[in-house]
Amino acid sequence: MEIKEKVAVITGGASGIGFATAKLLAEKGAKIVVADYNKEAGEAAKQEIANSGAEAIFVDADVSNEENVKRMIDTAVEQFGQVDIIFNNAGIGVQGMTHELSYEDYHKVIAINQDGVFFGSKYAVQQMLKTGGGVIINTASILGSVGEPTAFAYNASKGAVNLMTKSLALQYAKDNIRVNAIAPGYVESGMVNKESLGDYYDGLVAKHPLGRLGRPEEIASAVAFVVENDFVTGTTIMVDGGYTAQ
Repeated sequence: MEIKEKVAVITGGASGIGFATAKLLAEKGAKIVVADYNKEAGEAAKQEIANSGAEAIFVDADVSNEENVKRMIDTAVEQFGQVDIIFNNAGIGVQGMTHELSYEDYHKVIAINQDGVFFGSKYAVQQMLKTGGGVIINTASILGSVGEPTAFAYNASKGAVNLMTKSLALQYAKDNIRVNAIAPGYVESGMVNKESLGDYYDGLVAKHPLGRLGRPEEIASAVAFVVENDFVTGTTIMVDGGYTAQ
């Protein structure tokens, strides 16, 4: 799919991987819908993209809330006429031993990381079926393929995203809707940096054979690749500095 003039909805679009992807797709000519629960950051992200000359709007949305997601897609259609691309990127994690994990914390991770993909895909597909196709990209993770001792809920949610991606791809291939996932390694973003993590940061770097963490722009370029390559569907692409090769 050529990105120019397409309408792209990006959840978690106000920061990190989501914002980097929004900027890249805007550079390639897409009309951007930045969706995020953080209103201030979302408005700022939208404005920066608009200042670059692209068309962009911001929608306040909690992806764990089905009505919020429906409103997000409806707003995109009202503003731009259709939805061609959705990047189901919003996600959270929680660390801790499972026997000490509250149901509330577990369920919040599942609701955002897993239900958010369901809701986003459900309402995007409804629009894509009307317009002859589209592309869905889901943010999975290296931790959807390998275990992490203190990331039970996150492992569960991202493993689910991998198989949700395959199921959606098989369901809608005949409708010209392609579905893929991107699985980042650890990325320099937000609280993942040397200053905030101290010695733990060095341990994360050591797990990546390339000897560094990823950058949001590198994940964004993988998203653009699967949008533009019309023969890629039903797969999870590792962008992880070799983390899962070990």
